[in-house]
Amino acid sequence: MTTTEKPMEMFNPPHPGEVLRGLYLKPLGLSVTEVAKLLHVTRKTLSELLNGHIGVSPTMALRLGLATNTTPESWLNKQVAYDLWQAKQKLKHLRRMVKPLKRKAA
Repeated sequence: MTTTEKPMEMFNPPHPGEVLRGLYLKPLGLSVTEVAKLLHVTRKTLSELLNGHIGVSPTMALRLGLATNTTPESWLNKQVAYDLWQAKQKLKHLRRMVKPLKRKAA
C-alpha cells in the first residue's frame, strides 16, 4: 500500500466491550462477575469496558487475548478503529482546516 492509498474503513465499528459481550459473555453464558474474576480485574472495570465507558488498555488487551485465545493486538486494533471513527465524526471540520505538509522552496 502506498502512502496515498487508504485502507478500507469500517463504518461505525463497535466498541471492544460490545464485541466482548456479544462474542464471549452472552454465548458462553458468563456473568460480568465471573469474567472479571477470570481476568483478575474488578467487576466495575469490566462493566465500564462492556458499557463503552472506558477503552481497552494494553494491559487489558493482554488479559483479553489470553482469556479469549486471541491476540492483544486484535483488541487494541478494535479500540483504535472505534476511537478513530468517533474522532472523525466529531472533527470532520479538520479536513478544511489542516493543510498538507509541503517541502519549502529552496
